[in-house]
Amino acid sequence: MLTIYNTLTNQKEKFTPLHKGEVTFYSCGPTVYDYAHIGNLRTYLLADILKRVLELNGYKVKHVMNITDVGHLTADDIGQADAGDDKMLKAMKRERKTPEAIASFYEKAFRRDIEKLNIEKADFYPRATQHVAEMIKIIQTLLKKGYAYEKNGNVFYDVDKFKKYGRLSNKKLSELKHGARLEDHPDKKHPYDFALWLKAPKNHLLQWDSPWGKGYPGWHIECSAMSMRYLGKTLDIHSGGEDNIFPHHENEIAQSEAYSCEIFANFWVHPRHLLVDGKKMSKSAGNFYTLADIVEKGYSPMAFRLLVLGSHYRSNLNFTWTSLQQAEKNLQKIETFLREIKKMAEENKVEVSSFSERERNEFLKISIGNVKPKHCLDKFVLAVNDDLNTPLALSLVYRFIKEVRKVPRLTPEQIKAILVFWEKVNKVLGLKFDFAEKSDFKKIPATVKVLLERRKKARQQKNFPLADELRKKIEKKGYLVEDTPEGTVVKNKM
Repeated sequence: MLTIYNTLTNQKEKFTPLHKGEVTFYSCGPTVYDYAHIGNLRTYLLADILKRVLELNGYKVKHVMNITDVGHLTADDIGQADAGDDKMLKAMKRERKTPEAIASFYEKAFRRDIEKLNIEKADFYPRATQHVAEMIKIIQTLLKKGYAYEKNGNVFYDVDKFKKYGRLSNKKLSELKHGARLEDHPDKKHPYDFALWLKAPKNHLLQWDSPWGKGYPGWHIECSAMSMRYLGKTLDIHSGGEDNIFPHHENEIAQSEAYSCEIFANFWVHPRHLLVDGKKMSKSAGNFYTLADIVEKGYSPMAFRLLVLGSHYRSNLNFTWTSLQQAEKNLQKIETFLREIKKMAEENKVEVSSFSERERNEFLKISIGNVKPKHCLDKFVLAVNDDLNTPLALSLVYRFIKEVRKVPRLTPEQIKAILVFWEKVNKVLGLKFDFAEKSDFKKIPATVKVLLERRKKARQQKNFPLADELRKKIEKKGYLVEDTPEGTVVKNKM
């Protein structure tokens, strides 16, 4: 039984979809004005893990992740979608490119990042600029119903009219009325009302015709329009970062439910913040990192994925280079173990892909020393079904590997059981290894070859501090070094 912590009710609940065997899942995607940072990537990884666990439970998941390419203002958390510059236009000024070029470039960068992290693709990646008509339709309906008002070409949602406002974030309207963080807008009735549509200045490069004149949509209305367009009026699950709970997701609920008269989403899932050395990540603090920064320092994207898996999503993840280094070591231990098993499989001519699911399940019942793969798998499934407890699930995998290593000689049947076990648990873990890749010594630059030779001698002399120092130098030159039972494997990070 799958249970998920629901932000809406502040408790773990048994997950039951609206339609048997099918799940509609919407997760907030990137605003494509800059590279995604590792905090963003943790949020996307949470969505990926949740999706994989749903699939593990036999659900067919229809997943939508939006691409915001208009309407996300620099002060959306303060001004209720009416303060600051549009982030796309800010990037345009910074890079002297058109909004379309900015969006295209950073969307491609986002897609490269999620591919490197082995994040399963969503079924749809709708762009906000392609769904303005749907947004206008929703706004017109909200105006007719009295939930919104227009002044001087701007349209605002009247929060006072929605009696359930604040239910997701546990914020009371009385607190918002006196809150210091809300900025006033001359056309608002109340500072806490939020923008659905904003009048565009004459030279604004992102604007559309509307019944209220030329303008552009607010950020919050975009997700309501795109999610309902592809998934219907009520979603099974909506996810996004913790910082989206208020005001973004709170406002999505208000406008969507006022429009449709139906519950907008039954489950809301939010990962906690990613911190860097215990502090909030920011460019000004010099602790702002992207996936490219991680790779540049010699770590693999899979090490970051493993780091995220090792922390429960409802706990803050404190990112440090030391913790990432440990994740890289753990990753290499798993890869080395799997290389050994695959080599044994080749030697024993073991191939499990041709077997039926029933036969595979029979392999799992075979004992391997003090461990039974089926028992480990059952515990793994229980862990991930208990609100995505990936740290516990990972510990079970590590324990399994440790126990298997104690067995002096594995039989072909045991090798089959190990391969099936890994195949099943990795459908959730999503770790990706290129076992076919080998070092091509001829293509390695001479400077790297020299370092490799020096490192080899250092290891032979058991001078491991020097070997580690040389490994770092090799990694800075763009190559990953992996020590396996078959020897040292060198990979080009690119």
